[in-house]
Amino acid sequence: MTAEQQHPAGTSSPPGEPHLKVVGVVKHFGGVEALAGVDFELRRGEVMGLVGDNGAGKSTLMKILAGAHVADAGHFYIDETEVTISSPHEASRLGIQIVYQDLALCENLDVTANLFLGKEPTVPGWTRFLPERLRPIDTLSMELEALAAVQRLDVRTLKSVRAKVGVLSGGQRQAVAIARAVGTESSILLLDEPTAALGVAQTAQVLNAVRRLRDNGHAIVYISHNLGDVFEITDRITVLRQGTNVGVFETKQTNNDEIVAAITSGGDPGNGNHG
Repeated sequence: MTAEQQHPAGTSSPPGEPHLKVVGVVKHFGGVEALAGVDFELRRGEVMGLVGDNGAGKSTLMKILAGAHVADAGHFYIDETEVTISSPHEASRLGIQIVYQDLALCENLDVTANLFLGKEPTVPGWTRFLPERLRPIDTLSMELEALAAVQRLDVRTLKSVRAKVGVLSGGQRQAVAIARAVGTESSILLLDEPTAALGVAQTAQVLNAVRRLRDNGHAIVYISHNLGDVFEITDRITVLRQGTNVGVFETKQTNNDEIVAAITSGGDPGNGNHG
């Protein structure tokens, strides 16, 4: 299937059906097998926790979904249509965005500039008269859209979208990075350790933003070593161990001890409450 024939990002999946489905994904780095036939699924309006020890394959799977790595084998489906993911551009076109732990924000620019970096709109009416590189940037529409994006995530502590990112708190920066990702018509958001090194108040702010996105129908993967946050924000939890999926658990029907046992010993996949 060509990139043009692949599934558009904005199409909905039926309630309860996977919006994203991964089947039998394999990835090698030299002689190391990072993923050994992983299956994974994610629904719209769901936060799926992805947990596992260091080296379990979490980051590799997320980078494959984001197009940063290419799988050696496996199949990918969005709303039951098979798609290919071989580059970040393809992943973005399919509605998949990732927010890495380092956020990749420009600290010397304000919130608005970071949200529109590389895709700044120009003032209407100049299209016929000037080449694109010389058209004036529509700063007013940028500011209004940035304000709307921040309000959608309910970032109440951010007083101005003209504030420089360098002066923001960790929670505010994380919210800005999330707003930038979901501002590209994405339906699938991959979050890599979004509350690492954040305080209690900043963590609560980020979790609130994630809830808002879930309520708006986004499908969210939440990678974290902090099981307290995982149990607070997720609907289901997928456990990876040594490159394999050892269980999918309904968050409300499991507990910390069961998840830790699956992470450390692999457990029995049949013990997971598969949804």
